[in-house]
This record gives sequence, structure tokens and C-alpha cells, in this order.
Amino acid sequence: MYILNPKKLAQEKVEIIKKGFSAYVESPEIANLIKKEIKILKLNVLEDATDIGFWFIPIRDK
Repeated sequence: MYILNPKKLAQEKVEIIKKGFSAYVESPEIANLIKKEIKILKLNVLEDATDIGFWFIPIRDK
């Protein structure tokens, strides 16, 4: 069985977002960690919370 470190996974997802790509997670715990990091970094991101998970979509400046 593969055990995930929530903080490491959240950081990896934030790096993906910083590169301009969308990121998806199923876990509310990891989504909250991502939200905290997005707030600290002041990234412009759209969050879409669904019944099955959370999408974080970077908003590009025009």
C-alpha cells in the first residue's frame, strides 16, 4: 500500500498550479492545505468544489 503525505501532495499540487495548470484533489484535507498555500502566495485561482472533489484552476492575467 502506498501512503501519501498530505503536505507533500498539497505542495506538489501548488507547484502544478504555479506552472499554469489545473490541479484536482479528492480530499478536503488536502484541498484546505492547498487553499492555505494559495492564500499565502496570493495566487489568482478559481476553486471549483464538486461532490467528488476540488478543482483549482489558475486564472491567467490578461
